[in-house]
Amino acid sequence: MKRRDFITTSSALAAGSFLSACNDSNRQAIDYSKIKEKKEKKLASININKNKKVILKLATSWPAHFPIMGTGVEEFVKRVNTSSGGSIEIKLYPKNTLIPALAVFDAASAGEIDIFHSGPYYWKGKNSAFSLFSGMPFGMTSEEINAWMYFGGGYELWRDLYSHYNLYPFMGGNTNIQMGGWFKKQINSLSDLDGLKMRVPGLGGEVFAKLGVNPVLLPAGEIYTALERGVIDATEWVGPYLDMKMGFYKVAPYYYSGWHEPGSILELTFNKNSWSNLSLEHKSIMEASAQEMNSKMTYEFQAKNAFALKELTDKGVMLQSYPDDVVYAAKNALKEVIALESSKNVDFKKVYESASSFLQASKSFSDVSLKKYLNIR
Repeated sequence: MKRRDFITTSSALAAGSFLSACNDSNRQAIDYSKIKEKKEKKLASININKNKKVILKLATSWPAHFPIMGTGVEEFVKRVNTSSGGSIEIKLYPKNTLIPALAVFDAASAGEIDIFHSGPYYWKGKNSAFSLFSGMPFGMTSEEINAWMYFGGGYELWRDLYSHYNLYPFMGGNTNIQMGGWFKKQINSLSDLDGLKMRVPGLGGEVFAKLGVNPVLLPAGEIYTALERGVIDATEWVGPYLDMKMGFYKVAPYYYSGWHEPGSILELTFNKNSWSNLSLEHKSIMEASAQEMNSKMTYEFQAKNAFALKELTDKGVMLQSYPDDVVYAAKNALKEVIALESSKNVDFKKVYESASSFLQASKSFSDVSLKKYLNIR
């Protein structure tokens, strides 16, 4: 190749490479511009979604400012509204201000409200299995219930059953072990229960029925008056703190230790469509706030019951334990109730088997740890 031809060819190749590099650079600039444009659109979309306020209606089965249960829900609402930066607004309706106390399940199911706070055993007439999520006589403590729900399959069973009613539940508190009831007369033997009218819900009520008691289901606001006027002869409610607030000690001085609800779940339940329509961010806020409420309510019951019990005894309340023949009969009655409900309802059988299996495993550990420790203490 002649020197002149080589120089000409080299110049052409260099020019071509330069032009090619320029074209690549232009393509990169165009691509970057498109990426930037997509990012800006995405950010704009996110900001629009964040600025769009979600308004939800929450109805409860408790009066406004009712200690622990009512105030716990009020704290939950504030937590959600604050954590969301105002993008969620929950409007709270205490019992009977929008929905009757024991109609909140149906209202949420129908989409009339978005959320409710109550107790699963109130709905056992719809499916007897629901009562097992509230707790079971001689069953799991609050700690064991939480463990079963999170790590033993309880949540999956609960949500599957509630889905048939267009609902999506969360645990929303736990009363801890409940006391066994207030009686106007002392219970000295099993025969003393025969014919008594007692306010007691859930599986505990079914067991008491087999012991000769006539169970009555009443909302909170009607219990004291019914007890005072003799419409009922006895009532269980929750524990020392709330029971003292209700004033039961004024009309029924005998206060019994309990076995019918060793741990009782309160629920925060969503209409399923309302839940599904929430953004992932809003769902996370709801779930975290529900977990906080579940824990705080449980701990608050423990703390306040401890101090309230002393106040009650100072007021002359007589602490009692059920006679051995009552406890023995109650355990046998529970077996009958479980067998009957399991034969009638496959859902009940499935939930009971799950809860019972978990309880047996938990008892094996508790008997060599917590039980022995409490005896030593």
